Amino acid sequence: MIKGVSFVYEQQLVLEDVNLEVEEGDFLAVVGPNGGGKTTLLRLILGYLTPGAGSIRVLGSQPRSVRREIGYVPQHGNFDRDFPVTVMDVVLMGRIKRWSLFSGYNRADVEAAKKAMQAVQIRELADNRFGTLSGGQKQRALIARALCSAPRLLLLDEPTASVDSRVEQDIYELLKVLNQRITIIIVSHDLGFVSSYVNKVACVNHKVKVHSAQDISDHGHIDKEIIDEAYESSMRSLRHECGL
Repeated sequence: MIKGVSFVYEQQLVLEDVNLEVEEGDFLAVVGPNGGGKTTLLRLILGYLTPGAGSIRVLGSQPRSVRREIGYVPQHGNFDRDFPVTVMDVVLMGRIKRWSLFSGYNRADVEAAKKAMQAVQIRELADNRFGTLSGGQKQRALIARALCSAPRLLLLDEPTASVDSRVEQDIYELLKVLNQRITIIIVSHDLGFVSSYVNKVACVNHKVKVHSAQDISDHGHIDKEIIDEAYESSMRSLRHECGL
């Protein structure tokens, strides 16, 4: 629950009087122009930033106090291709707050990582070097890392920005399955794909306006009026036809 939130960075107003309610089981898409405040909104929800005005409650509490119950897939998850880290190593990073520096990961951590990899269908890649994976496989590994702590809320910041359209649809299908048990908030520029899966759309351009499923057309597209409002200009939505 976000009420009356504003945020200023370097004397520039990034977000103004934001009100947003995300209910359990929602699949919310956050859309809007670059610089409109989308990533800032996610960081406020995570508790990495503090609002200058207003209040934020996540899962009924202050964001920082429930951060372990929030899974986060950042915009860029780059690893050096030659760095000797396996998929299992990457996924286990999602348990980093739960283990001791001196004792290492325990059996429960490893089992949680295996469960997360199974959920995103990359269990067989556990021992592969992360840098050798395809774009889609890397994104699945990063989603598994976010799932490793069994979160109640999953945040994703443009998780399909670096993959092709076929992989993109594959990832959205995965998120659709995960949404059966986890609330999801996703930042996306690809309205053609995301409109087929979400039940709410938050248009973020310094201010925020939320549209429910009733505002999305019967054909699964986000209405042109919503797109124009989000970007404050006339936009044209292209529908992907990838044959999957």
